[in-house]
Amino acid sequence: MSLLFTPVRIGRHTLANRLVMAPMTRSRIDDATGLPDDLVATYYAQRASAGLIISEGIFPSLMGKGYIRTPGIVTEAQIEAWRRVVDAVHARGGKIFMQIMHCGRISHPTLLPEGATPVAPSAVKPEGQAWTPAGQVDYVTPRAIATEEIAGITAEYRRATRQALAAGFDGVELHAASGYLPELFLSSGSNRRDDRYGGSAENRARFVLETLAAMAEEAGGDRVGIKISPEMNYNSITDAAPEETYTYLVDRLRDFGLAYLHVALFAAKTDYHALLRPIFSGAYLAGGGLDRDKAEALLAENRADACVFGASFLANPDLPERFRQGAALNIPDSATFFTPGAKGYTDYPDLMT
Repeated sequence: MSLLFTPVRIGRHTLANRLVMAPMTRSRIDDATGLPDDLVATYYAQRASAGLIISEGIFPSLMGKGYIRTPGIVTEAQIEAWRRVVDAVHARGGKIFMQIMHCGRISHPTLLPEGATPVAPSAVKPEGQAWTPAGQVDYVTPRAIATEEIAGITAEYRRATRQALAAGFDGVELHAASGYLPELFLSSGSNRRDDRYGGSAENRARFVLETLAAMAEEAGGDRVGIKISPEMNYNSITDAAPEETYTYLVDRLRDFGLAYLHVALFAAKTDYHALLRPIFSGAYLAGGGLDRDKAEALLAENRADACVFGASFLANPDLPERFRQGAALNIPDSATFFTPGAKGYTDYPDLMT
């Protein structure tokens, strides 16, 4: 039997297979309320044959929102709306973790309460443009977070974890990649602080580690994962010594008994799977442009415990069955990745259609 279709233990959960659906922003959320609707529930339920679904990024506070039509886990209404989504996944036998995503400087005042300035560890403006209700507009220079504010932001992640569990999610993932707030602290190019959260790799990792500690205290470490993507360099992220940064970080993760480490690689110069897997004690999830053959190789060589698929799951709600049968795959329609409505979202055919 293919290793992809064997069970695997992820923290306190046993997954039916080793195919994990990647967290993917799809911009189908009511922008005024941050609420997922029945269409969102259908989308996730269609993909419940994944061993594990990791949700799209969900902001833990209003200051964490970075894009139009993206969801939150801040209000009671949002908790209840996500409960309906989770129930739809569970009804089909699936498991789903919530990804907590604070976008930090990758935002814009028009997306934030009372036109607030986005926050970051340092006042370093990113290149590029934000997606706002008025269309694409240039990013602004963020406000540097004061040292005394950091504990409050960590508390927002703790509260989001508690509320994810209240909604019925099987666990949570800290999004520490893609140039969002945790990676802004990790990376030397965006973190120019001179307090205990800046400078050395130990100091730059402190925010991530304190946040994970809070999330693990709330949920138990075996219901918490973390996503990293060394050298992805997305959203103007740079780091002078990424091997040192991520080796230090992952070595410290042993303190929390995490469910998994999710490492997504995109054109990295270093083989981070070889570097990081030996020093992480939990389940290791590998992602980044995988197909079936690449995933099989990673599992066969014991370089991963499970493999994460993004666009393949987006376009193929029954991806595990297609892999089992060696069936052709639907081609993702990039023009509908972030557009409202069912087209390119819930209308991809499965093998029974």
